[in-house]
Amino acid sequence: MMQALRIAATGMHAQQLNVDVLSNNIANLNTTGFKQQMPTFNDLVYQNQIGVGAITSSAGNLAPTGLQVGLGVSVGSVYKLMKQGNLQNTGNQFDLAVSGRGFFRITMPDGTTAYTRDGSFQLNQDGQIVTKDGYPIDPAITVPTNATDFTVTATGTVSAKVNNVVTQLGTLTLAMFTNEAGLENIGNNLYRETEASSAATDATAGENGAGTFSQNFLETSNVDAIESITRLITAQRAYELNSRVISTADEMLTTLTQLR
Repeated sequence: MMQALRIAATGMHAQQLNVDVLSNNIANLNTTGFKQQMPTFNDLVYQNQIGVGAITSSAGNLAPTGLQVGLGVSVGSVYKLMKQGNLQNTGNQFDLAVSGRGFFRITMPDGTTAYTRDGSFQLNQDGQIVTKDGYPIDPAITVPTNATDFTVTATGTVSAKVNNVVTQLGTLTLAMFTNEAGLENIGNNLYRETEASSAATDATAGENGAGTFSQNFLETSNVDAIESITRLITAQRAYELNSRVISTADEMLTTLTQLR
C-alpha cells in the first residue's frame, strides 16, 4: 500500500510543476515577445514481478505481457514554443517587431551578448537605440539629435533625415539559432545562447529563412489564454485525483492496522 502513496506523491509533484509553468505563462500574457513554455513528463522505472517474455513452464511457454508495476511520474523537461506572436501597432517609431525567425542582439553591461524578441526600444542620453533597461542594440545605432523621419526598412536599413538629407544610420541584422528552444531564459525578456541552441549566426533580414522587421509594431506574447486556462483546470483536477489516491491509500492502511 505504501507504493500507492509514493506513486501519488510523484503525481502531485509533477502536477504542481505543471501548474507553476502554466501560471508563469498566464502571468506573461501581456509580456512583449514572451514565448510560452510547456512541461513534458516521463513514466518512472517499472518493477518487474514477471518479466515480459519470461518462461512460465517447463514446456517453454512465455509470458505474453509479464507483470510490470509502474512507480510514478517525473518531469522530463520544460520546453519553449517559439511560434510567432501577433503584431500590435504601437505608433512608436522606435518599436520594432520581427516577423519570422531571428532575434535582436543586445549588448549587456558585462560586454556579453544577449538575445531578445522584445523590440520596445528607446533612445538614451547619447542618442543610442537601447532597450527599456538601457542596454544598447547590436550593431549599435546612434540617432543624431537633429534627426527627423526615423525609419527602419523590412530588411533592417536604418535611416533618418539630418538637415533635410536622408542619411543611413546603419543596418540591423538578426541572430539565428539551429535550436531556438535551447536558448536559456535570463529574465527581462532576454535569452542567452547555450550549447543546445548552437552559437548565434548573423543573418540579413529577409534572407536565408530570417524574418523581417516591422517598424511601429511589437510582437505580443504567444500565450493562448483560453488554452492555458483549460490546461490549468486539467492540471488542478489531476492534482486533486493524486491527492485522493493518497487519502484512499491512507484509509486502507488504517483499516489494515485495525485488523485483529
